[in-house]
Amino acid sequence: MADAPTPPPASSGTGSTGLQVPPEIEAKYGPLIALIKSSESMNDEERQYWVNILPIMTPEQVQNLQDILDNEKKQLAAIDEKYAKEMGKVDQAASIQKTEENIRKKRQTRTESEQAAQKEEEKSEEEILRQIEGAS
Repeated sequence: MADAPTPPPASSGTGSTGLQVPPEIEAKYGPLIALIKSSESMNDEERQYWVNILPIMTPEQVQNLQDILDNEKKQLAAIDEKYAKEMGKVDQAASIQKTEENIRKKRQTRTESEQAAQKEEEKSEEEILRQIEGAS
């Protein structure tokens, strides 16, 4: 089993702005080139390295690289999906909390309104009693 050539040491950066892919390599390795371009674990220098050595890699090495990049893509997609679900739960919890807060405010407003109405009714009852007592 032949191993893939060792890539250069990792450095920062993930954009693929300066990647140069000869047309014949693009034609022969199109899907793999797309994976290399979209890889989040490589910087431009590493991407260029892999593009440059593709023609001298064995089919097994090419397949290994393809498998690694496919796996990376799947794992990142799974992480993104899990993150999106977690964010959905957070958003849902925030929405529930806001709804509960609105319910509490409405309940408090209703209670205050009922108390004010009760006080008004008590004043009205007292006034009626005074009128009755004054008339007798």
